[in-house]
Amino acid sequence: MSKSFTVITHDVSKALGTLRNDIPETMQGFNAMAKAALAPGVLSALEKELIALAIGVASRCDACIGFHVKALIRLGVSREQLMETLAVCTYMGGGPSLMHAAEAVRAYEEMTSDKPPQVNAR
Repeated sequence: MSKSFTVITHDVSKALGTLRNDIPETMQGFNAMAKAALAPGVLSALEKELIALAIGVASRCDACIGFHVKALIRLGVSREQLMETLAVCTYMGGGPSLMHAAEAVRAYEEMTSDKPPQVNAR
């Protein structure tokens, strides 16, 4: 596997910029929903991002995995917290979730490494 989660999140961010220009009302609505869902409450920001990552893994969404791993790193997630979350994902989603849990580990390792990502040319 040669995909880079840094590249994926960068490319999707650019495409989201296009959507913000072309469908601003939809994007404003989505951003308002995200802000409300992630607002301070009983669950911590870290717990909410772990839930978001779990759903990204279960949905097999590479961009979701990349964005939420990046947010988790910013929030100070420990490797143990990440791994425990991925264990629950695997339990609930079986083999397909296990494969994307491995991708989440790759995203975490890539984004916490000082080395630039390596991408295979196609």
